[in-house]
Amino acid sequence: MAGFTFRYRLSGGAPTIQTIKAATTATYTKGDLLNLAAGEAALLVNTNAAILGVFLGPTGAKVDGVTDLAVITDADAVYGCVDANARLAGALLDIAGGTGAQTLAESGAGVEFIVVAPSSATEETLVTFNVAHSWLT
Repeated sequence: MAGFTFRYRLSGGAPTIQTIKAATTATYTKGDLLNLAAGEAALLVNTNAAILGVFLGPTGAKVDGVTDLAVITDADAVYGCVDANARLAGALLDIAGGTGAQTLAESGAGVEFIVVAPSSATEETLVTFNVAHSWLT
């Protein structure tokens, strides 16, 4: 299953959920990571610099500037992602894929994520945002 699932916050707190308008008329999928674009939420793509967090659903067509999206917006959130690669803690990774198919990729231009715990190729990978890419910085 592609996409990202909230696991915990590094601070130990509960997730902060905010409602933000969709930035484009498109399908958004539960588990998609979103970016802040002109005050609205758009699908995260490689090299975005204002990562919001994970979309909580429901999956479906959304309307630009009209539809509200529920998003976890904590810069210290840790997300799990199915990833068929072994990863070392501290590894830098990028986002890859479109709505409903987002996953992790070897670091290139984006460096959106930092692996928080080592994992084998059969375990989900736990990542947090590279602080330089958070919408809060």
